[in-house]
Order: sequence, then structure tokens, then C-alpha cells
Amino acid sequence: VQLQASGGGLVQAGGSLRLSCAASERSFITSAMGWFRQVPGKEREFVAAINWSGGSTGFADSVKGRFTISRAENTVYLQMNSLKPEDTAVYYCAAKRRGILTTTPRDYGYWGQGTLVTVSS
Repeated sequence: VQLQASGGGLVQAGGSLRLSCAASERSFITSAMGWFRQVPGKEREFVAAINWSGGSTGFADSVKGRFTISRAENTVYLQMNSLKPEDTAVYYCAAKRRGILTTTPRDYGYWGQGTLVTVSS
């Protein structure tokens, strides 16, 4: 099983980026999927998650109102608007077999390779 993340890059503060993550197996259509981020020296932190149907989403307080999460079957998207320098991190997509979204990294058994987002001031 693979999760392939893409869409990271360098953007100026106030700009936007869209991350994508595709699961290699269609069975992940029933999985909750999420995004986490990590900077060197810090623990991986929750960013956003979406349940299996797309009907329920959750966001970290730091990104509420700026980021949105959506999905199309076994692909999840993270639209990031009004980016800030503090959003700079490696972003990881993750999936869990149970369809209910959670915010704890250890609940997710499948991880993508990470994509770097750099926001310049």
C-alpha cells in the first residue's frame, strides 16, 4: 500500500498551495485520511482530517479558516490559503482503515513520504 503525496513547494506569505495524496488501493475509499506536519526537532502535529465519506472534517486551531480538506474516493486534497511562515514544514498524508477521523498520529497506520512546504516572509 502506498500513499503518494505531491504539491509542496515554495510560496510567499499570503499565497496558496494545494497538496494531493493518492492511495494506491481503491479500498482506501472507506478510510479516514489526514494531513500532519513536522518541523525539525518537533513532534509531528495534526493539521486536518476527513472521514471516509467526506461528510466530517477536522482542523487544527492554527489552520482553521485558512485550510480546507476534501477527498475524491481514495485521494485527499489539502487546500492551503493565506499561508504563513509558521506553516513551513514537511507535510505528511496518512490513512487509517477505520473511517472515523481522529487527530492522533498513532491512529494512522499508513503514511506517505512527505512533501515540503516552505513559506517565505
